[in-house]
Amino acid sequence: MQGSIRIAVDAMGGDHAPQEIVKGAVDAVNTRGDIHVLLIGKEDAVKQELAKYTYSAKQITVIHAQEVIETAEPPVMAIRKKKQSSIVVGMNMVKQQEADAFVSAGSSGAILVGGQVIVGRIKGIERPPLAPLIPTKNGVSLLIDCGANVDARPSHLLQFARMGSIYMEHVVGISHPRVAIVNIGAEEEKGNALVKETFPLLKECKDIHFTGSIEAREIPSGAADVIVCEAFTGNVILKLYEGLSSTLLSVVKKGLLSSLRSKIGALLIKPALKKTMKSFDASAYGGAPLLGLNGLVVKTHGSAKAAEVKNSIIQCVTFKEQDINGKIKNNIINSAEGEK
Repeated sequence: MQGSIRIAVDAMGGDHAPQEIVKGAVDAVNTRGDIHVLLIGKEDAVKQELAKYTYSAKQITVIHAQEVIETAEPPVMAIRKKKQSSIVVGMNMVKQQEADAFVSAGSSGAILVGGQVIVGRIKGIERPPLAPLIPTKNGVSLLIDCGANVDARPSHLLQFARMGSIYMEHVVGISHPRVAIVNIGAEEEKGNALVKETFPLLKECKDIHFTGSIEAREIPSGAADVIVCEAFTGNVILKLYEGLSSTLLSVVKKGLLSSLRSKIGALLIKPALKKTMKSFDASAYGGAPLLGLNGLVVKTHGSAKAAEVKNSIIQCVTFKEQDINGKIKNNIINSAEGEK
């Protein structure tokens, strides 16, 4: 479709592919008329799922890819050998500008490797981070990095902070987003070697609104808009966040159904409780973009259902409209010139 934003979607990636992926794609095009989804995967299987729904045929195209990269496969070898996999085909479409973005719930390792090897990094970007939005008391915060760079250097974290600020300001709409580094205390002298070396770099950076350290317990309250850390720490925070949320929900439900009185109370508070729980549903905010690439690549949870897939697709529209890659490129070029 002329004028539409073209979003390639890995129809074979994730625990619920292709059923939930296809449903999410259909829901996305039925929500917005400016999206053209390119569903990549085994053609027969994808078309069989599409036959269940009503949608504009002009907004969805099926691209055949006969291979699938499984989660347990070594990522580098899989990217090299499986040229006809849905992930490699989708990445190449972004590289060749046949698609404006690529969304996948497939192998994290393959997506990270493919993003760097096939799509490529913006010149000047040292490491692309995965940056999911996480729900907080005041809305959302960006956790950067949550899985791409376990062994990061201070210069990497500085770039994460810059890219995260650009994303939060232009995609989420937060003016002068507050940036904080994950630490074990508020004092500047606290932390491991990486945090101690990164802190002064963030403090001196004029491109961001740095507010200092943030402890893990402060994250759910929304004490910062951009939460900077290396991927090991970020992944632990993200997984704990997800596990605690589901556990609390389970415990609350059990308590509300424990007696006749509590069941009556549950009926009375159900609308308010449902609204509150929805605001803490991570799937409502889409996937995690791999920032700093020459094109947009978004990783959704392996367990993603249709709602998360739909929101990940729609998320790409704002990213493209706001030219986030262009803004990141200009920021990095300007900072490099300023250091000369």
